[in-house]
Amino acid sequence: MDWTTHLLLLAQAAEEAAPAAPERPFYIDFIPMVLIALLAYFMLFLPEKKKQAQVKRLDAVKETDRVITTGGIYGVVTNIQRDAGRVTLRVDDVTGTKIKVSLAAIAQILGDDDAGGKDKAKD
Repeated sequence: MDWTTHLLLLAQAAEEAAPAAPERPFYIDFIPMVLIALLAYFMLFLPEKKKQAQVKRLDAVKETDRVITTGGIYGVVTNIQRDAGRVTLRVDDVTGTKIKVSLAAIAQILGDDDAGGKDKAKD
C-alpha cells in the first residue's frame, strides 16, 4: 500500500466517525427575510404613512377651528392661505390679537370654536 491509499482510508474513517449535523427546520432560512421586511416597514412605509396622515389632517383645517401649534399656542383659525402655507390665528378674544403661523406648525385640531369650545374653557 502506498501513502495515498492510507490517506484515503483515513479520510473515510474520519468521515464515518464524524457525527451527522442535526437537520435544521426549514423556516430558519426565512428569518433574515422576515427581519428585513419588518425593518423596511418601520423605516420606509410607516413614516410615509404618518406623513400622509398629517397632510390629510392639515387639509381638513378650516376657519373657526380651535388649534394648538407645535409651540404650544392655542388659537382660533381666522384665515387660511393654503397656497402660501400660512394660517392666521386669533390668540386672544378680548383684544383680538392675531398671529400668522405656518400651516405645518399646527400640531392638533381641537374642533370648531362654535361647537362648544368656549363652554369647555369656562369649566
